[in-house]
Amino acid sequence: MALNRGAADQDYIIEQVVQLFQCRVLWSEGRPCLEYSSLEELDKVYEYVRTRFDMDMLDVFFTAVESLPQDD
Repeated sequence: MALNRGAADQDYIIEQVVQLFQCRVLWSEGRPCLEYSSLEELDKVYEYVRTRFDMDMLDVFFTAVESLPQDD
């Protein structure tokens, strides 16, 4: 069930995304940026936000960046 645009608080949407997906939120100048580990994960987050909240993911997150690989 999708919520009407504006009905869901941005902080609530961010909290739901972080709980459901293997991602994290970085903050740049007070704006949330999504850090994801794969393009498949990004697609899933995008679709989740669109279907669950009837919003574009970039209306919630300022930008999305892929995680850098960890050094061994």
